[in-house]
Order: sequence, then structure tokens, then C-alpha cells
Amino acid sequence: MTESALAVWLARLEALYPQPIKLGLDRVAAVANTLGLLPVKVPVVTVAGTNGKGSVVAALESLLHRSGVVAGVYTSPHLLRFNERIRINTEEAGDAEIVAALEDVEAARGEISLTYFEYTTLAALLLFRSRAVEVVVLEVGLGGRLDAVNIVDPTVAVITSIALDHQDWLGDNLDQIAREKAGILRSGKPAVIATREPAGLLAAVAASAADARWLGQEFGFVPVGEGWGGWLQTSTGGRRQLPVMNNAALLPANICAALQVLELLDRPASDADIAAVIPGLQPPGRRQRLTVSGLDLILDVAHNPAAVNKLVEFIDITPCNGKTIAVFSAMADKDIKAMIEAAGERFGAWFLADQPGNARAAPAADIAGLLRGAGQGMISVSKNLRQALARARSVLAPGDRLVVFGSFHTVAAAMSWLAKEQGKG
Repeated sequence: MTESALAVWLARLEALYPQPIKLGLDRVAAVANTLGLLPVKVPVVTVAGTNGKGSVVAALESLLHRSGVVAGVYTSPHLLRFNERIRINTEEAGDAEIVAALEDVEAARGEISLTYFEYTTLAALLLFRSRAVEVVVLEVGLGGRLDAVNIVDPTVAVITSIALDHQDWLGDNLDQIAREKAGILRSGKPAVIATREPAGLLAAVAASAADARWLGQEFGFVPVGEGWGGWLQTSTGGRRQLPVMNNAALLPANICAALQVLELLDRPASDADIAAVIPGLQPPGRRQRLTVSGLDLILDVAHNPAAVNKLVEFIDITPCNGKTIAVFSAMADKDIKAMIEAAGERFGAWFLADQPGNARAAPAADIAGLLRGAGQGMISVSKNLRQALARARSVLAPGDRLVVFGSFHTVAAAMSWLAKEQGKG
């Protein structure tokens, strides 16, 4: 199997069904049944939410691996390689096995049309079955109720923070979005709700009749010195105190949610495993902080106002002595004006870029207009992200900070640029 075979297959999927999203479960469930994928025979954790899904999944994956459990993990989107989306025992699936799984899906679908995400969801489930994983962790791609991963009944469902995003698909208010997220819940089955908002989530969870554990009630955390300490509900209904932890890159609510899930799976993480895993846990592109040639670099896939608020909190608790500037690009369907407002005056300059070939990306000139309207004066516009990164780098000195955010595409470009820059050195 050549390295390009998977790329050829993925390009074919994009061409076969150019509409990236087609909500509904009937088509993908029919193909899953043809393949004998349902029901999944091992415990399944499904994670939905606007922000924080990746952190919960990363904590679950690392803690399960630490305890010797072979987990199959499916996430989206990817940053640099499609293979990042399908991981088994913390390792990315190989090109050849992904292609073989896609070929099995193609043979089974008959006349049923599938989207790119539906094809790859079925391929992931096939790989997890063939590799005999012990636990499956599924990250919802969009919403919850009608997302392809929701063909699988979760053993434990998780809902992280909820904010306005993808309003064209999910609804234009938080209560509507909460109902879509709550669609992954199952009557009588455990659910971990890692947020207290919006108010409408309470009604949506109640309507599902799920056996819910709520942040601040059955599990939660309180500040302790520079870190925080938490508590969980045990499998017997008791209360377990967690060791004091400190990881500025991850929100305590998401870590506690993952630990509560493990309790519900009857695979609790020991204090020793927590101490070994959590302090150094860093999902790529999630408030990821690096030092490069004396520069402080932060990479964050923050792509909605709520996520930018959390990024700003992280910037504020990790100050630097030099200047701070941003490389920013976002999708046109995002609330870019509110993202700029959330960033406030944190950046002394903004380096913007077009994204040739990405029809969803907002033109850099349009973003520049929004920045000027917000009173931002130091603005650079580039023809692509690589040029924007190079220009930003040219004005920085050791001790300065560069923050790259706005979308997965933006952070992925920074990661590729960084790898080449380091290779040169």
C-alpha cells in the first residue's frame, strides 16, 4: 500500500459526495447493520459539546492506556494527517488498514449515499472491531442527535461546555443547541454533564431520562493553591476526593468529567495514574504552549467566542515579558466579530491570512475590516498562512509571544511551518 493510497481514497470520498454534512442516521445505520457493527460489543463513551471534547477524549485515552486498557478512539477533525482521527492503543491507524476498512464500507453500502464523515465513522468502527479494542471512545463531529457516531448506543455519554457554534445546523440559541447535544443520551444510561449552562440543558437531560451526573453536584472541583482539587461519585454512590492537580492547558471540568467516566465504567484511575498523566497531558493545538528559539508560542484551535474567552484566560495566567502578537484566520461562518471582541487588547498586532483552496475561510481583508472597526490598528494581511507566520516571526525577538488561533486549519499550518523551521535549525 503506497503512502498516497489513503489520500486518493479520501479525495474520492470528497468527490463522491461533495456536501460535507447531511444530518440523519438512517443511511449510515443501514450500512452499519449490513456490516454487523451494531450493537458494539464493548463499552462505548460518546463525547459531545461545543468546546472541550478533545480534552475529555485525550484524558480518557491517556488514562486508559496507562492502566493497560486497549482503547479505540475516533476524533475529528485532524490537524496534519487523517490518521490522527482513528487511534488504537494511542497509536494512529495505518494507511493500509484504513483503506481496507473504507473498501469494506464501499462494498456494503450498495446504492446508499454516505458523506465523508459517515464513511470514516464506519471505517473506524470496523477497525476497532478487527483490533478487538476493550473500550471505544467516540467524539461527536457536529451536534449529537443526528451525528453519525450516534448510531452507537453509548455506555456512558458526556456533554462538555455548550456555546453558539454551527447555528445553521444546530439552532440559533443555546437551548436549541443543548437539545441537539443531549441527543446522545440514552434512557437509564449514565451521563456525565460537564457544564452548568445553558439553563435549557437541564430540561433536555431530564427529557432523555438519562442517569446524569452533573458538574458541581456528583463531581466537581475547587481551587487549591495554584492548582485545584476535585471529587467524584464512585460506582457505589460514595464520594471520592481527588489529588490536587495543576494543568493550565486543560480545564478542570473536562479532566473531572473524564475521571467520572472512568468511575462509571468501573475502571477508576488510581491517584498514582492521575499524578503520572494529568500534569503533562497536552492535546495538540489545545492551548498548547511551546518555546521556539526563545519565543513563547501558543497554538489553540479556538474557533468560537467561548473558546477565545478560555484562550484569553490562559494568556492572562501565563504572562510573558515581551510583546504578544497573533496569527489569526477563521471560517466565514463563525462569529468573527465576537471572537475579536473576546480577544480584547491582548495582541499588539494581528497577522491575517487568506486560505487559498479553502472555500469556507473568511477573506483576510474582511477580518481586517472587523479589526479596524474594533479599534485595532496594527494589522498585516498575507496571501496565505505560511506568509503570515513568516511575517509575524520576523518582528519577534526572544521573550516575545506569538499566539496562533482561529481554526484547525490555522493551527495545522503553524504546526507544519514549525516543523520545517525546526528542521532548518
